[in-house]
Amino acid sequence: MGVYALKRVGLAVLIVLSALFLLFVGVQFIPGDAVTLALGPKASPEAVARYTEKMGLDDPVVVQFLIFIGNALQGDLGQDILSGRDVTLMVLEEFPYTLALALAGLGWAVAVGVPLGCLSAVWPNSWADRITGVLAVGTSTIPSFLVAIWSLLIFAIALKWLPVIGAGEPGNLTDQLRHLILPAFAVGLGWVGYLARMVRASMLEVLGENYIKAARAFGLPTRTVIYRYALKVAILPIITLIGLGFGGMLNGAVFAEIIFTRPGLGTLAYEAVLARNFPVVQGTLLVVAGLYVLTMLTTDLVIAWLDPRVRESL
Repeated sequence: MGVYALKRVGLAVLIVLSALFLLFVGVQFIPGDAVTLALGPKASPEAVARYTEKMGLDDPVVVQFLIFIGNALQGDLGQDILSGRDVTLMVLEEFPYTLALALAGLGWAVAVGVPLGCLSAVWPNSWADRITGVLAVGTSTIPSFLVAIWSLLIFAIALKWLPVIGAGEPGNLTDQLRHLILPAFAVGLGWVGYLARMVRASMLEVLGENYIKAARAFGLPTRTVIYRYALKVAILPIITLIGLGFGGMLNGAVFAEIIFTRPGLGTLAYEAVLARNFPVVQGTLLVVAGLYVLTMLTTDLVIAWLDPRVRESL
């Protein structure tokens, strides 16, 4: 297990560094001049030269990248060009909002999708299976931003059941939860159907195994066979899917935060891109990429711990 973990950690570090380098290079091609943005269009050539040297913008891209990585390892993501604030503090302020939204969306998707998939697998070709199949296909094909817009129009504006925008009053947990319902519904709906379909396929494969047939032949209750034996094995590939789902929630959170005017990393990155605020863009996407890779690494290690065949195959 230790060797497997070291290999996965090394691969995760390599993926993060590769993604960050591509991101860093891509940011250089975004239209706009960071120096002009910081100093204004009427800055003197001397001021521009001093600022360029101070920020290291005259160094080669590779050197700038290595400096950025070295500072990031020390917790320094740079300074906001517009306000001069520490980007690390800005990211830490917005991170809890995005994390809460992603976990809420993933949580309700798992709570609904996994039982639906089990229901379809236990009674295949039944009316419940057909209804679940239609719901699964329908929900998994709807973009999260479209769900966000329509849920906002229906439940917030037309019916006035839930708040329209914002993240709720600070310190008021009830109000914050009410503001979280619609965004979480929007980012999680597509994964309900996807999880249900994958759980159904995995469960049907496991239910056909000989040890399941033997358990039924011994007269064990259906509930025991399903939840104690079949689901424990069928859930292993779903753990990977849940890890991917968390990454999908982070992507969907960008649209949900913009549509519902919520604070978060998505809104922070979106506003930074519009303002050509490169340090904020780099710092925000660094945290998102690192969180995504960390989630997948944790998922791989959990599966390897539960299933020895996985760690022996690498």
